[in-house]
Amino acid sequence: MGAFVVLMAAIAVTSNHAQNHKSCLCSQDARKYTGIVEDCCCDYETVDSVNGAVLHPLLQELVKTPFFRYYKVKLWCDCPFWPDDGMCKLRDCSVCECPDNEFPELFKKPIKNSLSSDDLKCQEGKPQGTVDRTLDSKAFRGWIEVDNPWTEDDETDNSEMTYVNLQLNPERYTGYTGPSARRIWDAIYSENCPKYTSGQVCKEKRVLYKLISGLHSSISIHIASDYLLDEANNLWGRNLELMHDRVLRYPDRVKNLYFTFMFVLRAVTKAANYLEQAEYDSGNHVEDLKAQSLMKQLLYNPKLQAACPLPFDEAKLWQGRGPELKLEIQKNFKNI
Repeated sequence: MGAFVVLMAAIAVTSNHAQNHKSCLCSQDARKYTGIVEDCCCDYETVDSVNGAVLHPLLQELVKTPFFRYYKVKLWCDCPFWPDDGMCKLRDCSVCECPDNEFPELFKKPIKNSLSSDDLKCQEGKPQGTVDRTLDSKAFRGWIEVDNPWTEDDETDNSEMTYVNLQLNPERYTGYTGPSARRIWDAIYSENCPKYTSGQVCKEKRVLYKLISGLHSSISIHIASDYLLDEANNLWGRNLELMHDRVLRYPDRVKNLYFTFMFVLRAVTKAANYLEQAEYDSGNHVEDLKAQSLMKQLLYNPKLQAACPLPFDEAKLWQGRGPELKLEIQKNFKNI
C-alpha cells in the first residue's frame, strides 16, 4: 500500500513539474494537451486543476508520515537477467551500511553482503546518490507483512531486506546512466509490450504499454527536476533541456504520463474502503492519526469527486478472454 500511494505522489509531482516547465522550452506545444485524456474520463485541464488544488498538496503531506515514508527494499541482489557490476558514474550512488544503533532492535538482521571498510569511504565527500537509511526507532511496531502475488520477490523475507526513508532518498539523478540503464528499459518494453504484425494491440496490452511509458516519463522528469548540475560544487537543480529532450518533446510520452496518473487515481478511489480502514500503525500515534486523516481527505475530497468522479473506466477491460489475459498481464508485472 505504501508503494501504491508513493507512486501516486510521484506522478502527481511529475505532472506538476511537466505543467510548469512546458512553457519554458516548448510553449507552442502547450496547446496540444486539451480535451479528454485518451482512454480516460477526464480532460487535461481538469487533471491539472485537481492536481494543483487537491492531490499534490495532500500527497506531499501524506508521504511525510512514518507509515508512508519508510520503505522496505532488497538492496543487495544479483541481476538475474545479465551480468551487471551495478557501478554508477558517481562513486556516491553506492550504498553504505548504517551503524547498528540507527536500526530498531526488531530489524537488526544480518546483511549477507556487508560492505568492506574500503567501501565505507563512499560516504565521504559528495553526498549525491547515497542511500540515507536513518530510521525512527518508534517506527514499524505492529506491522504485518504479506507477500504480493503480483511481484517476483518474496517481500516477507527479512533476512535480505532493509528499510529506507524515502524523504531522505528522493527520486532524482544518481549517476546510473549509459548502456546498463538503457538495457533495463529496452528489456521492459521489448518483453512486455509485444508488437503484432497487423499493428493492432488489444486494449489491455495497450493500457499496459501506456502505464510503462507513463512511469518511464515520470522517472525521467524526476531525474531532470533534481539533477546534479555541477558535481564539483554539489549544485543541484532543474535540467530543463534534459526534461524537454526525454519527455516534453514527445507528445505521446506526456499523454501517457497523464494516463498513468488517471489510472492510479482510479485505483486509489476504487480501494477507498480498504485505504480508509487500514491500520496506520507505525508506533507514532500522532503521526498515524495524521496519516489516516490525510488519507480520508484524499479519498473523499468533494472537489476531486465533483471534477473527476470516474478517472478511468476499467469496465471496458477484460472483455472476451478475461481470466487468461489477466494471468498473462500478471506475468508481465512479475517480469518487470
